[in-house]
Amino acid sequence: MTVSLDQLRRCHFAVDLGAARTRVYVKGAGLVVDQPSAAAVNTRTGALMAVGEFAEQMTGRTPSYIRVVRPVSGGTVVDIEMAQRMLRHLLGDPLRRSLRRKPRLRAAACTPHDADPLAQRAAIETLVGLGARRVELVDTLVAAAVGCGLPVEQPEASMIMVCGAAATQIAVLSLGNIVTAERVPVGGEAVDRAIVQHLRHEHALMLPSQSVRPLQVALSGNGLSPNGPASTEIQGRDVATGLARSVRIDTAAVRLAIQTPLTGVLDGIGKVLRDCPPDLVADLADRGIMMVGGSALLPGFDQMLRQATGMPVHIAERPDICAVQGLGAMLEGRIRPLNLDTLAA
Repeated sequence: MTVSLDQLRRCHFAVDLGAARTRVYVKGAGLVVDQPSAAAVNTRTGALMAVGEFAEQMTGRTPSYIRVVRPVSGGTVVDIEMAQRMLRHLLGDPLRRSLRRKPRLRAAACTPHDADPLAQRAAIETLVGLGARRVELVDTLVAAAVGCGLPVEQPEASMIMVCGAAATQIAVLSLGNIVTAERVPVGGEAVDRAIVQHLRHEHALMLPSQSVRPLQVALSGNGLSPNGPASTEIQGRDVATGLARSVRIDTAAVRLAIQTPLTGVLDGIGKVLRDCPPDLVADLADRGIMMVGGSALLPGFDQMLRQATGMPVHIAERPDICAVQGLGAMLEGRIRPLNLDTLAA
């Protein structure tokens, strides 16, 4: 594990700061915050207008002096002060006061697998600003694997793919540690951009603001799979006239547009498997890949991976909250590591 389980059991709360959503787990209370990582700011006064769901709804619908910002990008805090302000409002005064009464308040946080020291420092400073005296960092891949029930502490291979908004992380784990891992800068946002560009170039249509998931609108039914609907109707703004217009688009063409960014994910899976010891790859032939993260729910994505790799592909029961659930399981002491005692000479 990235940090010892004994240290994590001493933590009082855990935070999963994602590019799309922020989740907070409090020891003994469970998941208390699950909101979009967004904040609306009055640029004239610097006052915070809204956070979470309400700020997300304001995206693209505000006057010029109100700006919706996202203090987290790709799992890394890019604006520490705004992340602290957002977290304070998401937690609320009663919960923050109860946490501050804890002696030597400790916190845990998820960080991407390849996070550099500056990114790790930003996560630590964000939680220190909330009153934490000590912050433990846990690799997102390990936390997500624990959260979806993979036996990561056993001497057998477990392959996990964390499908985030900004990036996809792929890893093989064994004995509680990462054997090999790869981060691909392709996530749900890249897929959304591919759909937006396709509609603009092929149909001269601009979709509404980014708060409307074009992916959910354009792909229905079986989504990426060929068995999905042949066409679907979508509404947007005409590029030339600026008027509202609806067009019927061919979903096969949309699937083709989506395939381009997703090939990077397939390349990442291939690299991880090539770098993995043969004995562990043999385990994966039967166990397959576990998909977690919000973008794992992309319609037909699992079927596409199944056809491309020839391996079983599974989606976790609650893929969007697996990482914070894994942190919570570590905080509550529900994980028992495999004890490997050093043999005497």
